[in-house]
Amino acid sequence: MKYIILVSLSGIDKPGITSVISHIMADYCVNVLDIGQSVIHDHLNLGLLLELDCENTKAAFLNDVEQCAQSMEIAAIFEDISWESYEHWVAQQGKPRHIVTLLARKITAEHIAAVSDVGVAFGLNFDNITRLSGRIPLDGIHEQTKASVEFSARGEVADLSELRQAFMELSLSLNVDIAFQEDNLYRRNRRLVCFDMDSTLIDAEVIDELAKEAHVEKRVSEITDMAMRGEIDFNESFKQRMALLKGLDESVLAKVAARLKLTEGAEKLVYYLNKLGYKTAILSGGFDYFGRYLQKKLNIDYVYANQLEIVDGKVTGKVTGTIVNGERKAELLRELAAKENISLEQVIAVGDGANDLPMLKIAGLGIAFQAKPVVKQSAKQSISQLGLDGILYLIGYRDRDALNEI
Repeated sequence: MKYIILVSLSGIDKPGITSVISHIMADYCVNVLDIGQSVIHDHLNLGLLLELDCENTKAAFLNDVEQCAQSMEIAAIFEDISWESYEHWVAQQGKPRHIVTLLARKITAEHIAAVSDVGVAFGLNFDNITRLSGRIPLDGIHEQTKASVEFSARGEVADLSELRQAFMELSLSLNVDIAFQEDNLYRRNRRLVCFDMDSTLIDAEVIDELAKEAHVEKRVSEITDMAMRGEIDFNESFKQRMALLKGLDESVLAKVAARLKLTEGAEKLVYYLNKLGYKTAILSGGFDYFGRYLQKKLNIDYVYANQLEIVDGKVTGKVTGTIVNGERKAELLRELAAKENISLEQVIAVGDGANDLPMLKIAGLGIAFQAKPVVKQSAKQSISQLGLDGILYLIGYRDRDALNEI
């Protein structure tokens, strides 16, 4: 007769525990049905679901494990598992898997409890919780500290839109970011990241910066805000703003480019994406001149943006070629995915404005970054509490994986 036993070992971690226990299991020809180990603050928790052949083997095996645990000053707990319970557990593996990622400057017990409550309400079972961010000194919390915890969940969700809405409302009430993704092959194999430029890669709207130089900042800013909120058509707003820049000297472009500030985490994110073999692109309703400037600064693969028309050293108030609006961004994203021979599920799109929604919706992972409410509400994912490098957590990066080269 075969027996199934759950062995739980806990205590102060030290080298050799797993090795010694494994050798005992090998001596008894034990089959390992499941295994999991974690270490929190040097405290070990090791769980083993085991199959043994007969009663005599079981008794001798448990005795040896108990003696071994005592010699290493760790606790051992044994639990018999029925065949019915085991079969039920096996049947659960067919259920959909999901990843819930919590991001904040500092994670509290309230955050964990709230996320767990939403999971329970929608029938999700969290079977693994992992800290992705690094260890934070008690006196080390500051404005750019990052904290992230990943929940692995299993279960059927009747209405994904309701679940996403629940997480969205929770993120707003607690000032955290909560991403919900299907845990599938694509999540671990994204290959292309497409960025909006203004207020995404850089902490500015370039057209507003040009407007300062042309002394029409207030009017341009008003039109920009209306467009970002989706209140007026992007093409029309773009033409109106461009017309206000007519006569601006070409030399101003370099002056503005020199003072552009990268968004928090932008440099780190793109650096890691490049190191990990991702392709990167700027798909911007801004201007090609500044896109090329960032391409060189960050080592971006592709740039698509509007080409300023300049005649006799002056901005004419027009652009040449097709205006890069929301629909054009989505079209370019599709073209780049085809060029890279990847599916749309393998594309990440990041943007802040209403004109970014078309590409955010078709990308496998669409992220509204520091976005207006209407954009956050429409996008599947959003990041507002951390910098752009928070995106690394959404693709499974852990701070302990740091390359230490930046």
